[in-house]
Amino acid sequence: MQQYITELSKYIIAALMVLYTLGSFVTLSHRGRKYRAVYLIQNFLMFAVQLCMFMDMALVNKNMEYIFFYVFVQIFLLAVVLMIPMIYEEANRVLMNNMCMLLGIGLCIVSRLSFKSAVRQYIIVLLSLAVSMFLPWLLTKIRFLKKLTWGYGLVGVALLAMVFILGEITHGSKISLTVGNITFQPSEFVKILFIFFLAGALWEKADFLRVALTAVIAGTHVILLVVSKDLGSALIFFISYVFVVFLATGNYLYLLAGALGGSGAAWAAYRLFGHVRTRVLAWQDPWTYIDDQGYAVTQSLFAIGSDNWFGMGLSQGDPKAIPYVEMDFVFSAICEELGVIFGICVILLYFVCFLEMLKMAILIRDRFYQLIVCGIGIMYIFQIFLTIGGGIKLIPLTGVTLPFISYGGSSVMTTMIMFFLIQGIYIRLQQEGARHSGGKTKQNSKKQT
Repeated sequence: MQQYITELSKYIIAALMVLYTLGSFVTLSHRGRKYRAVYLIQNFLMFAVQLCMFMDMALVNKNMEYIFFYVFVQIFLLAVVLMIPMIYEEANRVLMNNMCMLLGIGLCIVSRLSFKSAVRQYIIVLLSLAVSMFLPWLLTKIRFLKKLTWGYGLVGVALLAMVFILGEITHGSKISLTVGNITFQPSEFVKILFIFFLAGALWEKADFLRVALTAVIAGTHVILLVVSKDLGSALIFFISYVFVVFLATGNYLYLLAGALGGSGAAWAAYRLFGHVRTRVLAWQDPWTYIDDQGYAVTQSLFAIGSDNWFGMGLSQGDPKAIPYVEMDFVFSAICEELGVIFGICVILLYFVCFLEMLKMAILIRDRFYQLIVCGIGIMYIFQIFLTIGGGIKLIPLTGVTLPFISYGGSSVMTTMIMFFLIQGIYIRLQQEGARHSGGKTKQNSKKQT
């Protein structure tokens, strides 16, 4: 009986995920109260997907811990989908629902790979929510964020310099600091400061002198990451800078200069760093070096192609054969056990979030906040491209995490903060629009009188 249930659940999970993803595209293209029903259906599908996934793991592993963990995960998700709309009526439900769905998938797949890691991740997710939920309120009250431009840049540089001097070496790179018993990656939090710095520097004017001055500070960020051998983060910072400058100036020459500069930097990194040459070699021909440099990439490809479109079922594959699977190759684990269809839906949900961010940016009149939303969107989608692209051998592996899904407390906290910052900007936009329309209504009534 257990075998029939777990086999049938593969198809049910895929079907529910497809329906949820279709609902995301429907809500992306439309707005209004009549689509509240779609949001509720999405919430139901999200909880149904979670139920099927955790039930699978409990049945296959014969371990009731998964049921208890499922209950705690559902309490968290239910609190978010009920509490946030009550506190912030103008909150963007597309971003909120997709954030919850991706967090739920992440907690589920991490618990399958390492139950202890999933418990730690869950605690960090709770702390992240406790911190993040106040950000929309703060953004509607604080009016001096534009005045702290160079402060953002200097604090970011100081944190990265601290990592370079005092950081711990992890897999050959200095990426983390330990304070007491807490280990975190400052570069994840510097991402937010970096975007605020770029927006503050370029929102008012973006002439050549201002762009050059901004390039010095941005270049210092990138150089510190490079010398710390955190090359994946360095690439994310560099791409974010190039595209934010392009959006602020509209000058395609900056894109060309960025492409040329990036190509030169990539060539220099290949010549200077042995682990970069190893990753390029593993990307070019992993099969020849399957027992050494290409082992992780080949195991990732085996996992993705190990079964059919619907996967092998949770706890019925062997994703742990992939090195660092819970951080660098979590997408491969998803495809192996939940199926390629499920994996494609995950990619589409990320894409919907990115499109929603761009839609918001178009509506924002304040250039400062517009650049913040664009910068976060660019940083977010490029990180997804690097992670999934490296796992499927589209590009060399960079070692960055998949937002909301990979194991990593700093990553999940930073991404949640970014999403709530966007929510705060969106809520501020809604409130200012309401005040503006209210003012027009009063003026028209006076004229009529």
